Amino acid sequence: MPVRLKDIAESLNVSIVTVSKALRNHPDIALATRQRILDRVNELHYRPNLMARSLVTGHSELIGLVVPDLVQPFFGEIAKALSAVLRQKNFFLVVSSSDGDPAIEQAQIDHLLAYRLDALVVASCQPNSLPLSRVIQQGTPLVLLDRSTPPLNAHFVGADDYRMGVLATEHLIAAGRTRIAHIRGPGNSVASRRLEGFLDTMFAHRLDVPDRFVSAKLADANPRKNGRLAMTRLLALDPRPDAVFCFNDAVALGAMEAAATAGLQIPRDLAVIGCGNFHYDDTLRVTLSSVDQGTAIMGRRLADLVLRIVESKGNLRPTRIVLKPRVIVRESTRTAIQTGVKPQKKTAR
Repeated sequence: MPVRLKDIAESLNVSIVTVSKALRNHPDIALATRQRILDRVNELHYRPNLMARSLVTGHSELIGLVVPDLVQPFFGEIAKALSAVLRQKNFFLVVSSSDGDPAIEQAQIDHLLAYRLDALVVASCQPNSLPLSRVIQQGTPLVLLDRSTPPLNAHFVGADDYRMGVLATEHLIAAGRTRIAHIRGPGNSVASRRLEGFLDTMFAHRLDVPDRFVSAKLADANPRKNGRLAMTRLLALDPRPDAVFCFNDAVALGAMEAAATAGLQIPRDLAVIGCGNFHYDDTLRVTLSSVDQGTAIMGRRLADLVLRIVESKGNLRPTRIVLKPRVIVRESTRTAIQTGVKPQKKTAR
């Protein structure tokens, strides 16, 4: 049987209220009494019933995080940064993966909400905002991460994805490339905005983008494999692209593998740039240029926002935090020769 507050109180001949106050570090309890209670709590391995306590206090000290894929470095780093900040304030992060499936996401959200979360953070794969609007209607503070779902009026933390598309494309153009392809991501706001930035920049520079130079939408799962398959199709074209802007770094690594298999040299035959700026493998023969979206900073800003929401008891007006991206130049685009920019080496985080 689980140890109860009553068991601890009876073993020390004190009241349940005294035990409860000691656990909450209440000033009414003498230090010696509090220490006796804490020693007995440790001895009996007492664990509080968080759900029962949340019914009394209105707080569970739990923050939920639902993401499409825990393998992707972006979401892993967000979770790490978010958890580190929350721990300092005695909040705990509960993480779940939807595998990019709207039905699984909804089931995970319903399950987490049963724990009376103090706030829920979601990088959603839902096709519309209706399922998430129900979360707000039920009274749980909601923060959208990375992906927006108009017209839902909720807190949001992410990067300027349109600007990421613009920066990546301008970088390839500055490197002297004209036949630029794009391997796109899944059908969400992030992928759509990066594609828009790519197309608008190509149009502004009067560069043609044949339909076949833009890949079909890729699924969230297996981005490296999908990038390899998409690049293989692009390389079969005549003429083939001389550069490719990839939705994220994992897709870009797959594209580089396909190019190497085809006997191409990067960046001589094909310039490649990704998004995310994550450290993958020190043994890569050609280091990857990427658009940095400030992932670690994003995680900390997200945590700060969540804490503000909890402190306001859910009364904080919807806040939108959008980080500015920047290009990190490495060997895969060889801009050092064309633009005089010194390539930067990525160190492990």
